[in-house]
Amino acid sequence: MATDWTVRAITRAMLPVLLLLTLVELGSGLVLGSFEATLLRYPSLLVLVPVTIGTAGNLGSVLAARLSTAFHLGTLSFAPDDETLAGNALATVALAATIFPLVGLGAWGLSALTGSTELSPWTVLAVSLSSGLSLAVLAVVVTVVATYAAYRFELDPDDVVIPVVTNTCDVLGVVLLYLAVLVLV
Repeated sequence: MATDWTVRAITRAMLPVLLLLTLVELGSGLVLGSFEATLLRYPSLLVLVPVTIGTAGNLGSVLAARLSTAFHLGTLSFAPDDETLAGNALATVALAATIFPLVGLGAWGLSALTGSTELSPWTVLAVSLSSGLSLAVLAVVVTVVATYAAYRFELDPDDVVIPVVTNTCDVLGVVLLYLAVLVLV
């Protein structure tokens, strides 16, 4: 894949993607607005919002960078039995399984320091872990699909995949956190 490193080529490749992602981000704000009262009632859940979407975006970005590097090296085949793909996906989910319990307990701890302990630490932990693991799995799917789409449309995955993954994880993070709160709180 030959890359044209001109401002015009990069703008032509990225402008439609960024415009679409701007619309996607509006969805995140609408979901947040719909459960604002719940977040204000339970401050530990409010603490989870930026940390959850940020952590998922970071996990997806790391995976995207690894897949992009493997793609450029020619070691990524997008086959179901590709060990590079499976290993990186599994590592991402395993990392999420270790990070999101700490995120949940940290959110509860910060709320406890301010005297806001309406929810038990186990409830906050369950919300964080369930939304975080779901989000990690979806981040893997989004990253693989975005990397494959960049390959198919002959775009540089270094330019396209990380913005797509981080913005999509923002929206999915808010939606999955909202669903976890609906089910567990």
